[in-house]
Amino acid sequence: MKKIVPDPPTSLYPTLGNPFGDCAAGHPQLFSVNAGIAPHDALVHASLYLRCAYDTAYKSFDGVDESAKGFLWSTLHSVEMAKGLVEALLDALENRALNPL
Repeated sequence: MKKIVPDPPTSLYPTLGNPFGDCAAGHPQLFSVNAGIAPHDALVHASLYLRCAYDTAYKSFDGVDESAKGFLWSTLHSVEMAKGLVEALLDALENRALNPL
């Protein structure tokens, strides 16, 4: 007998990204995003990582000479923009979940 309804996918969320963590030693990448991670959860973690990166870069101002401060400001601004993008995506996903079409 032929099934009318197909089996559901084994995971609603396939692997979100490729392996990462390149190294000059020539071995395969060290890390990867696990299959099954919901995009919302991944964005929450990305937001936390970006906040930590911002805090770390900001703390770096304490021990750096004036000639390198421009690089730190550039890093801070880039991280802040990426965090803003992630937060906007999270807001959109959460609003969509609260107000489905």
